[in-house]
Amino acid sequence: MTTPGVDDAVSGLRPVTERRLHPVTPLRRAWAPVAVLIGWAVHDPDQAQRQLTRLTTTTLLLALAVLVPAAALYGFLTWWFTHFAVTETDLRIRTGLVFRRTAHIRLERIQAIDITQPLLARVAGVAKLKLDVIGTDKKDELAFLGEEEARALRAELLARAAGFAPETAHEVGEAPSQQLLRVPPGVLAVSLLLTGATWGTLAAAVVVPTVLWLATESVWTVLAAAVPLFGAAGASSVGRFVTEYDWTVGESPDGLRLDHGLLDRAHETVPPGRVQTVRIVEPLLWRRRGWVRVELDVAGSSNSVLLPVAPREVAESVVARVLPGVSVPPHASLSRPPRRASRCVPLWWRGYGLAVTDAVFAARTGLFQRSLALVPHAKVQSVRLSQGPWERVWGVADVHVDTGANKTVTARLRGAEEAAELLRGQAERSRTGRKVARPDRWMA
Repeated sequence: MTTPGVDDAVSGLRPVTERRLHPVTPLRRAWAPVAVLIGWAVHDPDQAQRQLTRLTTTTLLLALAVLVPAAALYGFLTWWFTHFAVTETDLRIRTGLVFRRTAHIRLERIQAIDITQPLLARVAGVAKLKLDVIGTDKKDELAFLGEEEARALRAELLARAAGFAPETAHEVGEAPSQQLLRVPPGVLAVSLLLTGATWGTLAAAVVVPTVLWLATESVWTVLAAAVPLFGAAGASSVGRFVTEYDWTVGESPDGLRLDHGLLDRAHETVPPGRVQTVRIVEPLLWRRRGWVRVELDVAGSSNSVLLPVAPREVAESVVARVLPGVSVPPHASLSRPPRRASRCVPLWWRGYGLAVTDAVFAARTGLFQRSLALVPHAKVQSVRLSQGPWERVWGVADVHVDTGANKTVTARLRGAEEAAELLRGQAERSRTGRKVARPDRWMA
């Protein structure tokens, strides 16, 4: 069903066609009142138990007879009063049953549009559209749309953001994608088993409750400690496997596309030109197999993983597509801090390294789990030098590079003279890099 946009009718502009979400949406929103009751019961279980024991069977049936229709009516009304429309300049989302809210999302500020399908949504053939917008921490979303409608709307919004005319944007369609690689489930499972965090959280989940039982012999104390610890162990192993299952990377004109998920499928896009930092993480037990993990800092987007696990050569080829013209510096080219840095950080100073090329500022940290951060010169927002009292005694300093994703990459414990020269040189390289950088545009 469509209705003319009120704002455009008042201003005398061409009426905007408004659309509603998929008819299955009320079923999702009807759970909100039920979720409130469940939250109250979890927050105060004793009071909830006392209230339930007072209810007779007749009273309980009457309560359900009122609650279920009320939840269904709430879901229907929130769906009925939610509309969205694509205008010449923005995406408008009108919501609110009692208090009306209209969100105006300017198309040129859209950085990424992801499609996610929870398990039940996949069964129903619907999808959720999530939008990353510059200047906002929380994603706006349209949930739910028909699967084909969600893909068509995503393609239209990206085409409009790229500068296509409104009358032709809907004809552009989804940009073709070429698969670059797929992570086999077996490789993903082995990589998780070889991750120290998995075994560390599992060991803590076994040892801590055992110690608490020996010390207190209180079941509730043991459960209070064991449940979150086992939950963390599951999230770092089984949870990651379910989330990163069937990880596929494809290349298209609108960026690199990431598809993954065993139960909930996600279709994400790494926006072109918005990647601020690439991190190549190399856990200790992965080194013999030559595996690495690639993580990202993207301005205006919450996408943070590019590759959960891949051979280093393959990962470097994908990094070259995310950062055109950038090659990953080899380990041999990374210079260590001077030996006097060991006075500030014993042993761990050996894990620090630095390389500055024509394209990137590369800093390595970590002795057992190495992490190499690559920051293109054009993405550097500011450069800082810091030197504590003990560092001044030994003539070393830290150089911090701030990026547009509100993150910082640090070259630790460089010689004081080297750090001062690095500070001056990096400021000049950043200015030069911004002058020759490619525009941050979709499909450019």
